[in-house]
Amino acid sequence: MKRIVGLFTLFLAMTLVCCKSEKRTAENPFFSEWNTPYGVPPFDRIAPEHFLPALERGMSLHDAEIDAITSNNDEASFENVILAYDNSGKMLAQVELIFGMLCAAENTPELEKIQEQAAPLLAAHADRILLNEKLFARVKEVYDRRAALDLDAEQMRLLEKTYKAFVRAGALLDGEQKARLKEINEELSLAAVKFGNNIRTETNNYVLMLTNEELDGLPAGVREQAREKAAQLGKKDRYAFTLHKPSLIPFLTYSSKRELREEIYKAYLNRCNNGDEFDNKQLINDFIRLRTEKAHLLGYPSYAAYVVDDEMAGTTEAVYGLLDEVWTPALERAKGELAEMEELFRKDVPDGEFASWDWWYYAEKLRKQKYALDEEMLRPYFSLENVQTGIFFLANRLYGITFRPVVVPLYHPEALAFEVLDADESHLGILYFDYFPRDGKSQGAWCGNYVEQTYEDGKRVAPVVSVVCNFTRPTSNAPALLTLDEAETLFHEFGHALHFLFHDVRYRGLTEVEGDFVELPSQLMENWAFDPEMLKQYAVNYRSDEVIPQYLVDKLRKSKLFNQGFMTTELIAASLSDMDIHSMTEYEPFDPEAFEREALTEKRGLIPQIEPRYHYPYFSHIFDGGYSAGYYFYTWAAVLDKDVFEAFRESGDLFNKRIADDFRRKVLARGGSADGMTLYRDFRGKDPDKRPMLRARGLWNGPDPVDTLAVMPAPAGATPVESVPVK
Repeated sequence: MKRIVGLFTLFLAMTLVCCKSEKRTAENPFFSEWNTPYGVPPFDRIAPEHFLPALERGMSLHDAEIDAITSNNDEASFENVILAYDNSGKMLAQVELIFGMLCAAENTPELEKIQEQAAPLLAAHADRILLNEKLFARVKEVYDRRAALDLDAEQMRLLEKTYKAFVRAGALLDGEQKARLKEINEELSLAAVKFGNNIRTETNNYVLMLTNEELDGLPAGVREQAREKAAQLGKKDRYAFTLHKPSLIPFLTYSSKRELREEIYKAYLNRCNNGDEFDNKQLINDFIRLRTEKAHLLGYPSYAAYVVDDEMAGTTEAVYGLLDEVWTPALERAKGELAEMEELFRKDVPDGEFASWDWWYYAEKLRKQKYALDEEMLRPYFSLENVQTGIFFLANRLYGITFRPVVVPLYHPEALAFEVLDADESHLGILYFDYFPRDGKSQGAWCGNYVEQTYEDGKRVAPVVSVVCNFTRPTSNAPALLTLDEAETLFHEFGHALHFLFHDVRYRGLTEVEGDFVELPSQLMENWAFDPEMLKQYAVNYRSDEVIPQYLVDKLRKSKLFNQGFMTTELIAASLSDMDIHSMTEYEPFDPEAFEREALTEKRGLIPQIEPRYHYPYFSHIFDGGYSAGYYFYTWAAVLDKDVFEAFRESGDLFNKRIADDFRRKVLARGGSADGMTLYRDFRGKDPDKRPMLRARGLWNGPDPVDTLAVMPAPAGATPVESVPVK
């Protein structure tokens, strides 16, 4: 039970905050209970000016809740310390979720200013709690007596994760070290905001405006998209191409104007690297300087070592071991792909040299030559509506869940909302989709929560989940027709959404999973995207209602390894550059371009015709996206997702409901209630096998290798196993 003094402190804090501005309190939707359908945020009432007061109140309430824990004179217990801590800060967490999601999906200059104000305040608040000596003393008191507390497995997991979170946040440091760590965290939070805003600005600022005579090679649909974009910009007789992927990639793929391909691709590659106010090179130095110092304070040789210590991989050596194993055969395969394309290139440019901006164009030519397959002939079968229908069909076939459109508040008119119903028609959650590029939206695709799954008074609070993408827009004469990559991306993000929707976790502190486990549910869904039986269910020509013909399905199947060398090489290149820059043991000012060149070209032989998927100045994942020293997650998780899919293949039924239900119960529903490897072994009954991943990328043709990824020791208290895999 909390002491009276704790309750009084909480009441006093609430009173003081409420008295600051009665008018603002009355109008701010965060300060009252939501009377919205299904508990979705009241987007129709939320305005930018509401966030800072709501964040401030959330921090004040959280401080009071922490004070109630530390001022309690009763013996520290799981209930009055660990559970009380897990239940604290709910208002702040809710406001932060909405604020963060909107800043990514629907940012404005006003929100950007609020971000810059809020980021250091939130960082300082987190440190104020995680570096609270009285709070940590009570957490440690419970932790030290854990063996005698008769806790169940989830309670023990929550206790251990809570204790470790405090230690990793610096709870064991002395006063001077803690003060410096707080400064570092505040600086890093502000640097992340500036970095992301610079990328968004640079991306939006570039437009390649062309005349009709400069459109050679571009399909009609691509031209129409560009014409409508130009009209939006007030240029009715022009065609506008931007650095957003739905505009950039088709241009690189089809434009026969090599000099224009070079211009737009260089603009993409040089974002935030132009020596102007949006240049990110100094921020990159700041990140590495601060992160390296933080790692040293916390007892790690490098920031990469600090990050990976808390992931499935466990060590940077394990990460490099996997990346290096994939790098060599991928690069060799890419060189073979280049040799084939150079034959076509020589016919067009006898005296020129094949460059990175030529890859998409000649890859598409080669695909037509080898497989008589043109992505433009496929796009009519992949309308956005049909692909969405496909993922709904798959979820129903595997898990029995259904989706129905609902009328709820939207944060943007283009967003769609669905209620997700379980097999017994009970409410699972709400799922938003937001498909198209906008100036206020960050690039890429992601999935996140507006409301997290929790338990209140013993009842499950259903999550509110959002899938955000940047897909090809519809035009005046055609619906949104997706590329194969866009279709696969929707399957991927939908996998994340299922993970959130299926969560059934008792404690808030057990919702998150390891970073290199989080991509398993998403990448697993990709395996069904172009399966022949799946294609017959959703790939329907939007004009004729014709189901995709078998000859096209066969072409897709035969071409599934096409260009895999390139795609894997650019992915691993970015993963290696991320690990390398975060593996610095001592910081000295450096030129990011030179560092990357040495790491990839000079050290590992990356060919100039392939750029890493991201260069440092716009590598949002690792500087403002939560994947610092973690871009390897996708490759690590690929080992897991391909091995899980093998379970379906081995059963002879890719829609095996028993296996799907097993995966839902043992993995998706459990969140982080056990470590990732324990969850994986519980489902699969064995360590993950690398061979399916290597085969899927065309990187293994010989006899089977030693196939488990032995990377990490069994977690404390786990049953020993003879070999330990990775993800």
